[in-house]
Amino acid sequence: MSKLPFRDLTPKRTCTKSYASYGSYKSYLADDFNNRCGYTDSHHRWFGGISTFHIDHFKPHSDYPELKTTYSNLVYACSYVNILKSNDDPINYLDPCATDYNQHFYRDTHGTICPDPQSPQAVHMHKKLKLGLIRYRLIWSLEKSDAILKKLDQVKNTIPADTKEEVDFLRLYVGLAQEFREYLEYLTK
Repeated sequence: MSKLPFRDLTPKRTCTKSYASYGSYKSYLADDFNNRCGYTDSHHRWFGGISTFHIDHFKPHSDYPELKTTYSNLVYACSYVNILKSNDDPINYLDPCATDYNQHFYRDTHGTICPDPQSPQAVHMHKKLKLGLIRYRLIWSLEKSDAILKKLDQVKNTIPADTKEEVDFLRLYVGLAQEFREYLEYLTK
């Protein structure tokens, strides 16, 4: 089984402003987290956009009230994992900005999120946050298909017939067709 990287871009917190309400940081978090859930790497567009995403307190504000509006304690997260994480002990979690998740998680060839069994936090997070759910694999597959479509759009009108470029174009097209066939097979099961 091939191990694929968990994510391409590591989020980084860059906001230096201070607000009295942590909700005021949401647009900064969306930018810093590349519009993706810090824990699943799923783009917010698959959930309905920024308005549907939550702000997780890495260290729960119920236990650490002094960190409630501290930007370095906030994580842009899909509602599913934020609700599941709740007030769980932060010692069980890897901060998405302070840790290279590719060292603790990987994706199998189908895009399923898998923990490194040698990382206790990754194993805990995978179980507690249900990171192995098919929704995250499907989102990964849809994003791969979208990336292929973008490549196809860039080259579709520039390809001379009977050339290596045409062969490359057809290869991309076949890859996209395979992704969608797999998705359609899943939907019909």
